[in-house]
Amino acid sequence: MHRKHHLPSKPCGHCRRPFAWRRKWMRCWEEVRYCSERCRREARRAGVTP
Repeated sequence: MHRKHHLPSKPCGHCRRPFAWRRKWMRCWEEVRYCSERCRREARRAGVTP
């Protein structure tokens, strides 16, 4: 079974939980701020800018 402990991670800009690097974020990892679409929408609704 694969584990993500060796991959980079960072805290979500909305919920502050850590999330790990994903292959789909390979080219834009530096710009990724949120762990999910839900957190991105909620942050936008709340007016939070990390």
